[in-house]
Amino acid sequence: MSCAVIFGGSGFIGVFFAKQLLATGDFAKVYLFDKEQVADKPFPYRTRLVREEAGIVEVKGDVRQEIAWQPEEPVALIANFAAVHREPGHEDFEYYETNLLGAEHVCAWAERVGCRDLVFTSSISPYGPSEQQKDERSLPVPVTAYGGSKLAAEKIHQAWLAADRAQRHLVIVRPGVVFGPGEGGNVSRLIKAVLKRYFFYMGNRDTRKAGTYVKELCAAMWWALQRQKERGEHFTLFNMSMNPGPSIQEYVEAVCKVAGVRRKVPAIPYPLLLSAAYGIELIARPLGIRHPFSPVRIRKLVRSNNILPGFLVEHGYPYQYPLESAFADWKVDCPEEWR
Repeated sequence: MSCAVIFGGSGFIGVFFAKQLLATGDFAKVYLFDKEQVADKPFPYRTRLVREEAGIVEVKGDVRQEIAWQPEEPVALIANFAAVHREPGHEDFEYYETNLLGAEHVCAWAERVGCRDLVFTSSISPYGPSEQQKDERSLPVPVTAYGGSKLAAEKIHQAWLAADRAQRHLVIVRPGVVFGPGEGGNVSRLIKAVLKRYFFYMGNRDTRKAGTYVKELCAAMWWALQRQKERGEHFTLFNMSMNPGPSIQEYVEAVCKVAGVRRKVPAIPYPLLLSAAYGIELIARPLGIRHPFSPVRIRKLVRSNNILPGFLVEHGYPYQYPLESAFADWKVDCPEEWR
């Protein structure tokens, strides 16, 4: 039986997608190729997921370098999730170094091992910030190094497809914020802030944030690939978000309902909170103190990512996890992150 290889596989999405692939019964093994192993990262839930699956094998390697490793089994599917993506946290060149070189090396490796199926996670970041709704037909206008590097990486994967379009299949997904057990990102911080009573509205109750549950994302990627093959198609690009993307207030209300708490969230003027964030950053950064009040994150909270998952809606994707159901499932799987 063949195997699947997930580059950047020891990250948040990779671990869940590995479980999704093994559940199909189509793969003997799923290899997680990453420069760090799951146990090296501060997310014990991910470590538990990997350890309980005998079919998941970790391989240490860096996609910024040419990939010499090769599994014994034939490779039936490659997923490229390797990326530098946290904003803030990296210099501009770091996004391009990993996201472009990684795309080139993964595509070259796919060519060498003769794999015909490739899934790539891009981002909604290439669209750029806008209060206007964007779908897959909207013109990308990235304004950050992350967004620019992801858009360029998409083109590298499309060049791989074009070299043998009759035989190959490519799925590119542009997800909004991806959340779930072991995430440790923006939605995890929002849950903690709401439960610990340090979350504030700042004129952003109606700000929409495209987002998706990690299990929904994995299901949609597999659905898109299978649909493509059944219809004799070879390329799919789709946005991944709930429809519509929830507002900040809807996220907060869902957190409270699932956690079984009542919170009266105060409102603070945005300029005041941003000024306070700069003051905290001024003191914390020289001392190496980590804190949840980064000015970059504060600014992101008032900007909408109003992304429409047009492809999924038009083609009848069977959504499984509305926001409240997603949070409830997360709480069942990983209750320690809801305390």
